[in-house]
Amino acid sequence: MLKLNDFKQRRKQLMRRMKKNSVAVLASAPASIRNRDVEYPFRQHSDFHYLTGFHEPEAVVVLVPGRKQGELILFCREFDPEKAIWTGRHAGLEGARDDHGADEAFPIDDLHEKLPELLENRDHVYFPIGQDTELDHVIMTAVNEVRGRERTGVQAPYEFIAVEHLLHEQRLFKSPEEIRVMRKAAEVSVLGHLRAMRACRPGRHEYEIEAELAHEFTLNGMRSQAYPSIVAGGVNACVLHYTQNDAVLRDGDLLLIDAGAEYENYAADITRTFPVNGHFSKPQRLIYELVLDAQRAAIEAVRPGRRWNEPHDAAVKVLTKGLIRLGLLEGKPSRLIKDEAYKKFYMHRTGHWLGMDVHDVGAYMIAGTWREFQPGMVLTVEPGLYIAPDCEEVDPCWRGIGVRIEDDVLVTQDGCEVLTGALPKSVDDIEAIMASRA
Repeated sequence: MLKLNDFKQRRKQLMRRMKKNSVAVLASAPASIRNRDVEYPFRQHSDFHYLTGFHEPEAVVVLVPGRKQGELILFCREFDPEKAIWTGRHAGLEGARDDHGADEAFPIDDLHEKLPELLENRDHVYFPIGQDTELDHVIMTAVNEVRGRERTGVQAPYEFIAVEHLLHEQRLFKSPEEIRVMRKAAEVSVLGHLRAMRACRPGRHEYEIEAELAHEFTLNGMRSQAYPSIVAGGVNACVLHYTQNDAVLRDGDLLLIDAGAEYENYAADITRTFPVNGHFSKPQRLIYELVLDAQRAAIEAVRPGRRWNEPHDAAVKVLTKGLIRLGLLEGKPSRLIKDEAYKKFYMHRTGHWLGMDVHDVGAYMIAGTWREFQPGMVLTVEPGLYIAPDCEEVDPCWRGIGVRIEDDVLVTQDGCEVLTGALPKSVDDIEAIMASRA
């Protein structure tokens, strides 16, 4: 579990990288209404949580490096005993100071009054420009108030900088504490996928398998999924972000599951594809093993000094040659790759950054060049092949087959580590697991 000092060190790192005489302002996520007076379960904004660990809406954090009265100022809801009876404990001003390390805490209603004081004589303001219209308005109103007092000798900020430029680069590199949290999310996600494999049978519905995933995640204390689970049987696997999850699983079809648990606001992201009846047909096995070979080649390309595009290029090369071998493409591999002919069957990239967001923050290119992998980065590696059921250009035996295999990969000092490697993915191992079903 992340501790108070972990958040303190993150704030210090950010403030060290900010320009001199700066201030940073970030707002929490809002509470969202599901219907009438019922709210969706609250999930804190990732940047706000990363810096504070504060898990409530209606809050604003202000970081003022070098301020004598304290660098961390937190505006939040005051403690309300009556509200606590209905919805449980909340921090209040005392909790903001004692439990979350705020040097000063003020009621959120005082933000308009206090923020101009915190901006006085500061040159630069870091905030998520254009991401939160309410926060934009609050900051500009405060700046204009300071401007209106310039005749008294105070100076208003004159430069506004997107805080994400610094903060998202910082979030890209995971600390040992973050990696421990991500290992836990991966571990429980593996258990969920294993449970789903063992529960899968012809005649069951996709949502029944989705329920097995949610059960295992919740049983292990992870009530939030990192994203809506994809449980796609048969031709539904050819819909990349399928979430309807209501079809009947048919004998002879494959089932693609893309699902991961969230632990302490950190995501896991795993995809496995396996036969509903426990046995791959020959065409299914050939497509599956081709995707698996592509994934292995892509993972091999993840190591310090290699560049972001290399795993994708490695996967595309394997997939294209395999598609030629199976008769789904014709021509020379180099020409087909240049012409992107493979995109008829493989239309997405081979991965993305992973962390507090399932599609996590961090630049993929630096100054127009694919960035190099460095230790502490975490990414997914997820090649796939999707042969549409109405693709008349291929033999009918291939039509409607959708396969994706995805793992979470940590870049280490001398290579990489597959955080989700405990989940089997060879044909023999998958069929053995499914043969053990009661």
